[in-house]
Amino acid sequence: MTRIAFVRDATTPGSYMPRADARISVEDRGFNLADGIYEVCEIRDGGLVDENRHLNRYERSLRALRIDAPMPRRALQLVLREVVRRNGVQNGILYVQVTRGAARRDHAFPDPGVVPTLVVFATSTHVATREAKADHGVTVTTLPDERWHRRDIKSISLLPNVLAKQTAREAGAYEAWLVDAAGYITEGASTNAWIIDAQGTLITRPLSHDILPGISREVILQAADQLNMPVEERAFTVAQACDAAEAFLSSSSAILLPVIRIDSHPIGKGLPGRLTHKLRAASRAISVVSGRQLPSI
Repeated sequence: MTRIAFVRDATTPGSYMPRADARISVEDRGFNLADGIYEVCEIRDGGLVDENRHLNRYERSLRALRIDAPMPRRALQLVLREVVRRNGVQNGILYVQVTRGAARRDHAFPDPGVVPTLVVFATSTHVATREAKADHGVTVTTLPDERWHRRDIKSISLLPNVLAKQTAREAGAYEAWLVDAAGYITEGASTNAWIIDAQGTLITRPLSHDILPGISREVILQAADQLNMPVEERAFTVAQACDAAEAFLSSSSAILLPVIRIDSHPIGKGLPGRLTHKLRAASRAISVVSGRQLPSI
């Protein structure tokens, strides 16, 4: 099956095309300056998971970088559904990227009127592999957090994340948890970080410029409330994480994966924890899966 992408920029008014044929300008500011934002949404049973939460964050990121929305929200929702439909994806991820557009290379913003570039594509996920990770748990390594200071914006400027993820993989770990100058864990290279202490309290770093406001993070906190689980939004050190009874990571693509080892330290009994599994099941039940039809206005 030919994979289809949607592209809209100054030269392409908005077209569905084979991904192999999709092109952007060599002067696109995303390509040259990482001047853009992105969003990743889970596809489950052919529908978009927590679509409105993702679109709210997408719009917030655009505002933060002062990039014009490439199309109205409802029109974008139509495009998202059509990309999923044309690719026949039942379970996977939907990727949306917007850059400031193509203009003569200059660090300052181009003159008003430059058309933002929008790219949308969908990719299937091997569900059995993901579920096996949830059953058996994953390992993380800790690394210094070398990212820029507006990590709350879902910017495409991800080079430090890429290097951290690669270092983790070379160390045999699934993810890297990043550590600030004070010794506190911020988040993962592409995930939010969580621990559960011996008293059953769920702990995660509070929202600020230091971390991305994860959509799965928002849902997990709602699930914890449903389960009457005590929650503390506070920073925690690497030592506190290693001493935790349970730990896990979350993202739209990974959903929620138990962490069974940090660096060389097993977490708890070195197995996925009971409360982690309860949170995973509860958060998946809470997630809203949009149908193929647009919701009424």
